[in-house]
Amino acid sequence: MNILSENTAFGGMQAVFSHDSTACGCEMTFAVFVPPQATKEPCPVVWYLSGLTCTHANVMEKGEYRRLAAELGLIIVCPDTSPRGKDIPDELTNWQLGQGAGFYIDATEAPWSANFRMYTYITEELPALVAENFRADMSRQAIFGHSMGGHGAMTIALKNPERFKSCSAFAPIVSPMTSDWSIGALEQYLGKDQSQWRQYDACALVEDGARFPEFLIDQGKADGFLENGLKPWMFEDAVKGTDIALTLRMHERYDHSYYFISTFMDDHLRWHATRLG
Repeated sequence: MNILSENTAFGGMQAVFSHDSTACGCEMTFAVFVPPQATKEPCPVVWYLSGLTCTHANVMEKGEYRRLAAELGLIIVCPDTSPRGKDIPDELTNWQLGQGAGFYIDATEAPWSANFRMYTYITEELPALVAENFRADMSRQAIFGHSMGGHGAMTIALKNPERFKSCSAFAPIVSPMTSDWSIGALEQYLGKDQSQWRQYDACALVEDGARFPEFLIDQGKADGFLENGLKPWMFEDAVKGTDIALTLRMHERYDHSYYFISTFMDDHLRWHATRLG
């Protein structure tokens, strides 16, 4: 790994690294906060997945997670949202597709399939790198995210319930198969056969039998994407009659921004810390 930056914060280390990715076929960047407790013992890992147009830097600079992560002894890993570079496919006029819009899936359609393998990157390659290079207790992992990253966190947890102790989301896209800002990307990445899309849709996964013990979702009522893009009530309907517990909190006046995320970041970190033991 190449160290791009390294700073002390709240007694721990906030760093940014780059590395050559086999999964994505390019150089990938991620941020990690290592709490002071890691100098003495392995610490649990919490994955944060960012939303459309974001990089690792958005939550690192605006998420306000370090103070409490240091107190609770949590390693926070913040990957980028897609492969990037001049040779990586992109749609310059469409922010919902291409670089910055990986949707945490493994694309099967050209030209995306060669690089857009974010599901494999997040679930296999990057965890191996974290386990090798940081004092991480990989038996205690949690995952959360925002918007597209909330979609990623929820689908990854549903598909890997044995790996993660907890999952939460800020304003997640719970049904990308029916949401305005994701249908086009799924068709480009996965083809026109919508049965292939179901493996990356939280509502469809639950309908198809996937299970995870419980979810925490925070959603702002003033979010401009609520009605056509996010639709948390669809996931609420999907888990009815299952053994999946859902805490869905709807907040007056809050929008889709990091002002919203930073307001409830402590709640989510404490939620994960309790379940990580």
